[in-house]
Amino acid sequence: MQFSKSTDYALHALLHLAHSELRHNIGIKELSATLGVSESYLSKIMSKLRQDGIVRAVPGVNGGYELARPAAQITFLDVIHVIEGRQQLFECSNLNSRQHRLLAEEGAGERTRERERQGESECLVKRVMDGAEQHLYQYLREHTIQTVLDAAAKERGHAANKK
Repeated sequence: MQFSKSTDYALHALLHLAHSELRHNIGIKELSATLGVSESYLSKIMSKLRQDGIVRAVPGVNGGYELARPAAQITFLDVIHVIEGRQQLFECSNLNSRQHRLLAEEGAGERTRERERQGESECLVKRVMDGAEQHLYQYLREHTIQTVLDAAAKERGHAANKK
C-alpha cells in the first residue's frame, strides 16, 4: 500500500500552516515554493481540504489559506480520507478458488457451513487484512497535525540541550 504524493503534500501543507499560525494565513505561492510543488497542483489539493472543512480560504490581496480547525483536531486519517477517498485497502478475489473452499471447509463451524449453503462465503485472508487495516486506521486517527508539531518541538529541544 502506498499513499499518493497528494497526501504527502497535503500533510506537509497543513504542517506548514499550523506552524505558521501566528501569521494566520499563507498564500498559495509561498506554500508551493516551500513544498516545491506547482501552484496549480497544490491548489487542487488545497481545494479538497477546503471542501472538507480542514482549511479555510482567505480572500483578498493578502489572502491565502489557514487551518479551519485546531491542529490537534486534524488527524492523519482525516487528511488521507479527503485525498485518497474512503475505500477498503483489501478485496478478496479468491472466494471461489479451490484452496479457499478447502481452507473454509477445514475450519468451518456450523455457522460458517450454513452461510456457505446460503451462498455467502467469508474470505479468511480478508479477515486478517481487515484487522490490519483497522490497526492502521486507529494509528492514523491517534496522530494529528499537532502531534507532529509537538514531536518536532521536542526534538528541537533535545538538540538544543546537547549543544
